Amino acid sequence: MCLEQLECSEEPTGKKRKKKMKFLFFTFVVVVHLFCLSSGKAIYRNDVSQSAFQEIKEEIASYGDVAKAIINHAVYGKAQNRSYERLALLVYAVGPRLSGSKNLEKAIQIMYQNLREDGLENVHLEPVKIPHWERGEESAVMLEPRIQKMAILGLGSSIGTPPEGITAEVLVVTSFDELQRRAPEARGKIVVYNQPYVNYSSTVLYRVRGAVEAARLGAVASLIRSVTPFSIYSPHTGIQEYQDGVPKIPTACITVEDAEMMSGMASYGARIIIQLKMGAKSYPDADSFNTVAEIIGSKYPEQVVLVSGHLDSWDVGQGAMDDGGGAFISWEALSLIKDLGLRPKRTLRLVLWTGEEQGGVGAFQYYQLHKANISNYSLVMESDSGTFLPSGLQFTGSDKARAIMEEVMRLLQPINITQVFRNGEGTDINYWIQDGVPDPVERIIGRILEYLKKRWRRFTGASLLDDLYKYFSFHHSHGDTMTVMDPKEMNVAAALWAVVSYVVADMEEMLPRS
Repeated sequence: MCLEQLECSEEPTGKKRKKKMKFLFFTFVVVVHLFCLSSGKAIYRNDVSQSAFQEIKEEIASYGDVAKAIINHAVYGKAQNRSYERLALLVYAVGPRLSGSKNLEKAIQIMYQNLREDGLENVHLEPVKIPHWERGEESAVMLEPRIQKMAILGLGSSIGTPPEGITAEVLVVTSFDELQRRAPEARGKIVVYNQPYVNYSSTVLYRVRGAVEAARLGAVASLIRSVTPFSIYSPHTGIQEYQDGVPKIPTACITVEDAEMMSGMASYGARIIIQLKMGAKSYPDADSFNTVAEIIGSKYPEQVVLVSGHLDSWDVGQGAMDDGGGAFISWEALSLIKDLGLRPKRTLRLVLWTGEEQGGVGAFQYYQLHKANISNYSLVMESDSGTFLPSGLQFTGSDKARAIMEEVMRLLQPINITQVFRNGEGTDINYWIQDGVPDPVERIIGRILEYLKKRWRRFTGASLLDDLYKYFSFHHSHGDTMTVMDPKEMNVAAALWAVVSYVVADMEEMLPRS
């Protein structure tokens, strides 16, 4: 009997309500039972796991010899420097790999062939649509109080200027608050943000929102001090976001040095005029692919530990650090495991994302396609903060899962990298971590499912933590080249990535959810 039939029966109201409650209770019990069956060993009751924690510790400790073998192979053995050399071959052959560009599609095809030749399984490309923006020719010249050419990099998705450019007086501010206080001065001006670098997550808001906040007040363009803790006259690009209902104005990043210079000029009362020219254009979304390869699990092949990095980059530098290194140590993790003849119980899946720099659009489409099977994902891992010498592993998950990951990281004692930090997140895996559940079905059963999924299926994610000061010094700039990369540090990062992914994939139980 369907719910609609219960609702429209001719029985008295009290009897209808009792029948409905019985139906809902029965549905609840069935759903709980199905959830427990479908999710295998990932579900835990209130505070008692299926195995005592001591048994889990002993199980993890038993991987000591395997971990040492992976470390030795990656750091001291035949595989040392391999991830660096593979990356160099791609970077030198292709160069930067902007979303929608021919360079990116060439890189994807090369990687598809490389993964097949490496002997990995189920190598395939999953189609996605990604943004296509090109910066074109661009320049900025200060005309008053003196003439000086300035280095700029247009921000992703920015509109261009008219062919003759925009020539206007400058308003220099150090914060959004100051911009609001001086709102009457902004109309018809080019707003220059000289915000201090505090940390990336807070300072990047000026790059993302700077154009919108200036446009609200009638500014004709915005120039943002590059989001970096260190500069040798190098602008840094990145994505910015327009908002519906707010005029779109051209926006670009300038160097720290030029932002400081104009701030100093303004403090002495100088009138600053800039001529800005930008040939930026946006085109219809382009066809692209997420690149996938696997080592299929021996016991629970439907269950997955996902390791990843993104293959696209900005159109400056070589995209070696962001995120060539992360993509290639993720490939290397599977290669190391395959070299040693290891096959974990769960499937190890490598995904090289596309369109990450435009907001993780390739990863979002992957998530939409695969989220129905989310209960089968034990851990999602993304390396997108550099592959310098790791400090440890960043992790997001339940307290029980964190305790398990701390034991897994003890296996990295031979290279003295054992710490587990908070916030194991990344643009491409945040869809899993933040949502972590399939879309709810309709009506009552859907609400029950939604409750259960939120309670039991909070997701686990991990990322590498290393020298972020160094990373953001080169991030999204012309300086992101192979000269930033260190083969020995990549070896260590790959060893960590391989040990963690293999052990989590091979343990008898999946990582516990909240």
